[in-house]
Parts: sequence; C-alpha cells; structure tokens
Amino acid sequence: MTRILGIDPGSRVTGYGIIDQQGQRIRYVASGCIRVEGDAIADRLGVIFDGVSRIIDEHSPDEMAVEQVFMNKNADSALKLGQARGAAICAGVTRAIPVSEFAARAIKQAVVGKGGATKEQVQHMICVLLSLDQPPPSDAADALAVAICHGHHRETGQRMVAMQSRRGGVTG
Repeated sequence: MTRILGIDPGSRVTGYGIIDQQGQRIRYVASGCIRVEGDAIADRLGVIFDGVSRIIDEHSPDEMAVEQVFMNKNADSALKLGQARGAAICAGVTRAIPVSEFAARAIKQAVVGKGGATKEQVQHMICVLLSLDQPPPSDAADALAVAICHGHHRETGQRMVAMQSRRGGVTG
C-alpha cells in the first residue's frame, strides 16, 4: 500500500488530500485546508511550509504530488502561487519524500474524464471515487484529485514496467 499526499497550492488557501492506494483501489485518509492570514509573503510561505510539514509528520505519506502553476493573466498571482508551491514542495523534499507535479488539465482528466471540468464536477467525482457522504471544500477536493491523478499515473507506470519485464524488456 502506498500513501499519497496531494497538494493544491495557494498563497491564501492550500488544500491537502491524503489517500491510500493498493493496486487500483484507493481509500480516503484525510483532507483539509491550510488557511493563511496576513500580507507578508514570507510569513505566508512559512505557514504553508509548517502546515505541510505537520501533515507529513502526522500522516507519513510515501509520495507527494503537487499541482503545477499555470500562467494566468495576472503575473503577480502566478508568482505567488509558484512561491506557495515551492514552500509545499520544500516541506516534502526536506523529509525525503518523492514529489511529482501534474498540470491542472491532466488532474481533471484523470478524475473527471475531461480536462476542462468545473470545480463542482471535480468535487462530485471525488465523492464518487472515495465514497464520501459529502464533498470536501473545493481546495481539499482539488488536492485529493491531485493525489488520485498521481495514483493513476503511478499504477499505469507500474503495469507498463511489469508488461515489459514479462516480454523480456524493451529493445530499441
């Protein structure tokens, strides 16, 4: 079984979601949001780093996945988002957890089946896939989607390696 921590970074709200994966089966473990107050970006990044560090210490994930930054019309917002991602990634890296990154469209594709899915569609599918009675907050649902996307990619990669080894490897 592999425990996966998904992160939906934000400079004001960073969502997190944790799942356990065994083969193609996934199980909900925890989710929530790290809410950040104040205007000083350095202080906000410290809160994100500390929050993700506490989550890692509490839940001991084996792997971590983070949503990639997408370029928005507002370069300042994209820069702050990138800094928030960096703080979260550093929390994983300092604890020797492998970190993967996925584009928002790939995450939505993996969970909903279409890259242009709405937040409500993602929340609905998170409830379906994880057998939840009610949808988690949007940022937490997005983080769970990141974890599920990573789990799908991880499982597919393992199946491909197994197929290649059964065939005697790849020549090329």
